[in-house]
Amino acid sequence: MNNKQLDEAISFIRSSYAEYGKQPEEAERRIKDITESISLTGTYSHTIDELRFGAKWAWRNNSRCIGRLFWSSLEIFDQRDLETEDAIAKALFQHIEYATNGGRIRPTITLFAPETDKQTIRIWNHQLIRYAGYETDNGIIGDPASVAFTKQCLRMGWQGERTPFDILPLVIQINKQEPRWYPIPPDLVLEVPLVHPTIKQFAELGLKWYAVPCISDMRLEIGGLSYTAAPFNGWYMGTEIGARNFSDTSRYNQLPRIADMMGLDRSTNSSLWKDRALVELNAAVLYSYKNKGVSIVDHHTAAEQYMRFEKQELDAGRKVNGKWSWLIPPMSPAATPIWDHYFTEFEIKPSFSYQPAPYNSNETPADSKTTDAVVNGKAHGCPFHG
Repeated sequence: MNNKQLDEAISFIRSSYAEYGKQPEEAERRIKDITESISLTGTYSHTIDELRFGAKWAWRNNSRCIGRLFWSSLEIFDQRDLETEDAIAKALFQHIEYATNGGRIRPTITLFAPETDKQTIRIWNHQLIRYAGYETDNGIIGDPASVAFTKQCLRMGWQGERTPFDILPLVIQINKQEPRWYPIPPDLVLEVPLVHPTIKQFAELGLKWYAVPCISDMRLEIGGLSYTAAPFNGWYMGTEIGARNFSDTSRYNQLPRIADMMGLDRSTNSSLWKDRALVELNAAVLYSYKNKGVSIVDHHTAAEQYMRFEKQELDAGRKVNGKWSWLIPPMSPAATPIWDHYFTEFEIKPSFSYQPAPYNSNETPADSKTTDAVVNGKAHGCPFHG
């Protein structure tokens, strides 16, 4: 018998059943069933309620997510019965459509069959929707963070248009079979062209970003079971787009272009050209998303929401798991209540965790603060937020 799995299952069942108001005898009956299943088959299956408990708790437990105030609103799609790449791809398209919701983004997770000795399902994409990155003799076209994955897609036969904003296909692998790729129908991908409320020439930069940050390469662990394919999304915090994706020198590196457009002096750091360009870029992101009716949150509001979450947790008698360096926003962190706040990070399950890319890659694992994803968080910051 898998004693480790059983121990984690027992702990999860007792704590989740108690929190959700089920009687102790119900938990003990369920534990008996799980024990028998593990003894006979080596594993067990979650009920749909247990999936709901576990996925929501994993969000609530995540030390790097600033947007956990909304953890209980997570929608769960149970797709554990799907056995083919075609069926999984269809379910992922449905996830994108449901989560996008015309711009009123819904926090959503889709769960495929958990890992066993006989089966493993992996989604190769870091996010369901992301832009390609192409190496050229004149530098990288598109997103540098996607170069390694883009090479894999090209190797499999996908061909992008080689623009800065090509949507990558979904790549799905079952066990050790050859992965299969699926282009995402264009009508499913909601994108937001960036404009500025007062700087009219900003639109001439031709920048845009997608609406839904959906992390798809993390592992969800619930009660001793490991879901290696469990894509989830929230909505973006504006700075994840404006202060990271478009500003990092290792990503789109747009601050010099914006500074030049604004006529700023880039000959010296003391002109604060980076800071001034950064503020206007982030103002454009928030303005553009809101103007198009797409859910987004600014970093000041997100920080206030986090403090409300922490108070709710403490009032409920739960210790809050937090990592300061990830919870502070990447712009003006000292102006938020998180800046001088004390946090403790500890291991707790259910949880989302990073897993190695299923293909050879020199990219830094998702544990580097260079990637994105909210349910108000930074997916990498928060896995849910972007």
